[in-house]
Amino acid sequence: MSSKRASRWGLQMFFVGPVFLFFLIVMVVPFLLGMYYALTDWNGVASTVNWVGLDNFKTIFINDPDFWSSFWFTTKFTLVGIVLTNIVGFFLAYFVTKGLKTRNILRTIFFMPNVIGGLLLGFIFQFIFIKGFNTMFELTGWSFFGLPWLGDETTGFWGIMIVFVWHTAGYLMVVYISSLSNVSSEVIEAAEIDGASRWQMLRSIIVPLIMPAVTICLFLAISWAFKMFDLNLSLTKGGPFKSTESVAMNIYNEAFQNNRYGLGTAKAILFFVIVAVITMLQVRATKNKEVEA
Repeated sequence: MSSKRASRWGLQMFFVGPVFLFFLIVMVVPFLLGMYYALTDWNGVASTVNWVGLDNFKTIFINDPDFWSSFWFTTKFTLVGIVLTNIVGFFLAYFVTKGLKTRNILRTIFFMPNVIGGLLLGFIFQFIFIKGFNTMFELTGWSFFGLPWLGDETTGFWGIMIVFVWHTAGYLMVVYISSLSNVSSEVIEAAEIDGASRWQMLRSIIVPLIMPAVTICLFLAISWAFKMFDLNLSLTKGGPFKSTESVAMNIYNEAFQNNRYGLGTAKAILFFVIVAVITMLQVRATKNKEVEA
């Protein structure tokens, strides 16, 4: 009997072992090293590492207004981003699940921006906001095209938001499509017979039945918005005067531009804890609203 157990354990390790080892090397070890460096003053280059304890965290809370400014920008961006991305993604899914002959083509078109890398998409839209809009302003004279889209705090915020929604809504659309396709047609037909309007069916029947998809999409949108870095880097680089700097960019600049790797890692650890708490609360709140079909 013991030989069978040993054989089974050996077989399990044969399949799981390489993946588990890869997970340890790529995820667990760097995370533990990050926790260690967060308690030091390492600059990322020097061979000597000095232990400073919680001094880095004290610096963040007491003497680092730029971090909290970037955190406030990221919070605003996340709140607006999760609402707009989910609304656009849901209504795109609702639209293409109707009996349209071109629905497969439309699904491909709407999902296509998600395939493009964030940096590349950011540089494309940078050209559109600066060169394209300037040309349209000269041709039409419309003030909308004449706005300093990437040169002002307010318009910079909305410029990044437009690209973020354009980039991510297609992915959420796919998640919503899979859930909308499983909504029972009998339930919809019964509601139509009872005289329910489209809005009533959407609010009282469809949305409660697709709450598992809402849970997933909210989780993804929160994660993407809080970690947003590539669009921030390629569109505004955090400017003007750090007014559109995300937390991810602030951490990057602290660690690799200011050569304060220990402080940057401490910010990353703190940021990880905040995002983890927020996402757990979100998942718990939306899970409680899920219903059985």
